[in-house]
Amino acid sequence: MKKRRMLLNISYNNKKIKEKINKEVGAPFTLMERIKLKGSGSPKLQITSTSIEIHNLLILDSKTNICNIELRPKGIIVMFRALLETYGLIIPYYKLNLYKGKAQEYSVYKDHYFIKVKADSPEIHKFMLKILDYKSDNALPQIEDIR
Repeated sequence: MKKRRMLLNISYNNKKIKEKINKEVGAPFTLMERIKLKGSGSPKLQITSTSIEIHNLLILDSKTNICNIELRPKGIIVMFRALLETYGLIIPYYKLNLYKGKAQEYSVYKDHYFIKVKADSPEIHKFMLKILDYKSDNALPQIEDIR
């Protein structure tokens, strides 16, 4: 089975990468959908810890490590910068695990990738709840749902 790599360089307007992202997590929300959701992007999130692949990108420069999350119909994209490039971790909802470990920290997991972010404002907590609510509302049907 071919392993799909979903940590992508999204700096450039590459049609193949865009199609791959849209296939995995859906096209970006329309303006009306974003208004109904009261926004589809997170505030700036300070990265506290990451998996080794992401860490190896972040240590290439000495800037503060921050990321943001974009909500999509079938998943999320966690975006961060390293050097002058923008990277995205593409996570469909069925692969997404979101944990609140410490009181002020969230962990976003997809397979062997993870990013832990500081949650030091009410807006961040609200956005993480929005992800969980959207994930549960739009998840694939489970065996328990069939009657």
